[in-house]
Amino acid sequence: MTQVDEGPDSPGVPGILTTFGVPTVGEVLAERYELQEHINDDAFGRQVWRGIDVILRRPVAVVLRYPGGEAAVEMLDAAVAASRVVHPHLVDVYDAIDEGNRAYVVREWVDGGSLRELVAEAPLDPDRATSVASAVASAVAAVHATGMAHGNVHPGTVLIGTDGRVVLADARADENATIDGDVRAIGGVLYCALTCHWPQREAGPNSLPDAVRDPAGVLVPPRQVRGGVPGHLSDLATDVLDPELAPPSADVLAAELGRLDNEHRENEFFSDGGPLDFNQPRYADPAAPEVRRPVGRKLAIGVAALVVLALIGLLISTKVFSGSGNDNDSQTQAATSGTNHPSAAVSPPAGQPTPVALSGSQVRIIDPQGDGEELDNAANMVDGNPDTAWKTQHYLHSANFGNDKSGMGVWIDLGAPKKVDLVKVDFTIPGATVQLKAGNENYPSTREGDASTVSNYKTIGQVRTDAPATTTFVDGDGQAVRYLLVWITSLPESTDKPGQWQVGIDELQVLAN
Repeated sequence: MTQVDEGPDSPGVPGILTTFGVPTVGEVLAERYELQEHINDDAFGRQVWRGIDVILRRPVAVVLRYPGGEAAVEMLDAAVAASRVVHPHLVDVYDAIDEGNRAYVVREWVDGGSLRELVAEAPLDPDRATSVASAVASAVAAVHATGMAHGNVHPGTVLIGTDGRVVLADARADENATIDGDVRAIGGVLYCALTCHWPQREAGPNSLPDAVRDPAGVLVPPRQVRGGVPGHLSDLATDVLDPELAPPSADVLAAELGRLDNEHRENEFFSDGGPLDFNQPRYADPAAPEVRRPVGRKLAIGVAALVVLALIGLLISTKVFSGSGNDNDSQTQAATSGTNHPSAAVSPPAGQPTPVALSGSQVRIIDPQGDGEELDNAANMVDGNPDTAWKTQHYLHSANFGNDKSGMGVWIDLGAPKKVDLVKVDFTIPGATVQLKAGNENYPSTREGDASTVSNYKTIGQVRTDAPATTTFVDGDGQAVRYLLVWITSLPESTDKPGQWQVGIDELQVLAN
């Protein structure tokens, strides 16, 4: 499958790629990412490879650019920012490394294809088009909730996996990115899925045909381009793209698309014939275009109505921590750094999990078998500064704390019982193993009290395998508890002292409601 496509602002001709130090099949980057296949070069001259993380044994996509150093700062900064937004419809970023003569970003590999590739064959039927647009809208809403714009929403950055998963890749929140522009582009994605035409002109050799327009240059609605498009979908796409109408916010648009998507979810979502079963015929033969009547229209479903719909339960599925996005196009392209849009910050819909504000007084180290020398600096994990951390001592002999103790961890007071959705732990180096425990009893801050915490708190949730290398996600299963314990059971080998084991935690966050 193609892993990169030209975006709206891609250069008309490919960029020049420096050939010094060009990688080869089988080369291992950063002692863990083995290059397996050169997929292609993007329009900016960056190499795109399929590889494998030899430590975690998972496929990855690697984007390399030459040179590294100053020339790669924007790409790497954007990758780091993108890794901080957690959402099921956003591509995960695992690593960003600068070697001086070259730099590379390691990302999730998605088996499948881009929306661009799919619509090059035929338009999607209305159900599938709605599902794709709904996924994209919820991903954009997650980015907007951080106060940032995505800046690169188009058919080349919308990836559809063979399992039906839809993800948005490669944010490029530069100075040209705007919140309204993102929302217009969501309408463009819906328009494109329904018609095979992209209504926002683009450059590059793989560009899609422009949308159909009447003699006055006004966009022709999808239902006048293809037969069988429901009027409400046609109106929604056209109204969002209408420059004379103020667009709704991304979360409101996501709520409306989510409602429409849910209407056809009685069947299994990914089963044969389901809305994302892309192995089935996708659309009937196109009908002849009709003549657009030159009349002005307002949004078929006004912004006020969408707000009401959002408030009565049309919610986005989003898990947001912080940060921006990354760059230009599809699954494996690099990015420029983002810019803040103060007016763009939005509040999550009522009832959705949100980050719990934690102060230093709400966290402490639990170490019932320790010597008391690792209890300081716990507040560094919740100070919002990734450059400060709490760290364990260096242990000899084994990863199991030198066989001196069964573990140690971080106790968290949520302030009141909350339904825990997700816990995110940013370690200083990868390789630590953890469990998540929970309870409603606050035991004394003594060795005996710590022992009671460990033994009496119940293990909940499950560690996810889709996190970046130094990050651990643990699902909280929505259990209502006041106190959590992130219990570390083994340590990775130290990067600065081989033969010894240690880890630190940069930041710790909890999503709950």
